[in-house]
Amino acid sequence: MTGPDRSRRRGTTSRRLPRLAAQAGVLALVVGGTTAFAALHKDVTVDVDGQEVSVQAFGRTVGDVLAAAEIEVGDGDLVAPSLDAPVGRSGQVVVRHGREIDVEVDGEQRSVWTTALTVGEAVDNLGLRDGVRLSASRSAEVGRDVLRVSTQKTVHLVVDGQVIDGVSSGATVRDALRDIGLVLEEGDHVSVPLDAAAVDGLVVLVTRAASSDETVTETVPFAVREVEDPSLVTGTRKVETAGRAGQRVTTYALDVVGGAVVGRTPVASVVTVPPVDQVIRIGTAPLPDPSEVAVEPGTAQAIAKEMVAQRGWGDDQFACLLKLWQKESGWRVDADNPTSSAYGIPQALPGSKMASAGADWRTNPATQITWGLGYIAGRYGTPCSAWAHSQAKNWY
Repeated sequence: MTGPDRSRRRGTTSRRLPRLAAQAGVLALVVGGTTAFAALHKDVTVDVDGQEVSVQAFGRTVGDVLAAAEIEVGDGDLVAPSLDAPVGRSGQVVVRHGREIDVEVDGEQRSVWTTALTVGEAVDNLGLRDGVRLSASRSAEVGRDVLRVSTQKTVHLVVDGQVIDGVSSGATVRDALRDIGLVLEEGDHVSVPLDAAAVDGLVVLVTRAASSDETVTETVPFAVREVEDPSLVTGTRKVETAGRAGQRVTTYALDVVGGAVVGRTPVASVVTVPPVDQVIRIGTAPLPDPSEVAVEPGTAQAIAKEMVAQRGWGDDQFACLLKLWQKESGWRVDADNPTSSAYGIPQALPGSKMASAGADWRTNPATQITWGLGYIAGRYGTPCSAWAHSQAKNWY
């Protein structure tokens, strides 16, 4: 081969190299852009007020996905994870739209804001659970009608010369008398209107109607039994069985002088409805010794101890809290109960309730503890009361 031929070949090769480099650069840009585009594509299940919606959208955050699906949320709505939280290529988002509902508790009406779907959830959010009577089923959806809640209360009856201290969750005096077991006869007089609201500590005087008949129906008061319970801390009292008054039919021989009854002598008496004893459990377990409570600095327990003190609770209350959340979650911020969806240190049910205390409720112990102490204060008053309930019921 001659020299000129070789130089032409070398010239051809040198012109191809820049062209191949340019093509490779274009290909890299196409591949990189496609990868970034695919990373923004999300396939997410959104639970909107109990209805699951499958959403395919492009975006980086929960807010981007909801906006793409045209799912609107407001300031009072619950979104978990939070709107600014990053969302993976797949996952689940919970949206609960809030609403204002009218609630009447023991005759006192007020409006409350709730994201609850059912009557039971709404009542639980109010911190009311044990012994309440509702105007709708706990499983019913929250509607527009007024939700009436009647809490458990003590009613003092004075009847047939006896004082009866009964408990009832009835909304009216009539309901309370029925719960306690008092049957009114025609002509009986009650000191309080039967349709009046039953309130805690109400005193009701019942005057039996006079009768010329020798047979009368009388009330048999129930006994009150106190049972020591080592599972409850000292000072705790729990009504285990509500008492019910019984009935007795008594026949009297009347002493009549000049048409006037001057004496009555019982000749026969039969208990037709036996009374039911009222059983009250009395806590005997000693309160935890505050001197035995020791926590490591920087731990979730140390954070909780400081927050407990800020609420004005002493070391004895923190000792109860320490045992309560050790039982519930072992003080683990990611404790997840797969059977009930309870989550976190206080085992909120569901865990998304803690979003009201902060968007970082899944990972921040301070946020979880803030919500948990607020729940305990509203529902039980103190950590020791919550611990006593947990010992008795195995939940709080």
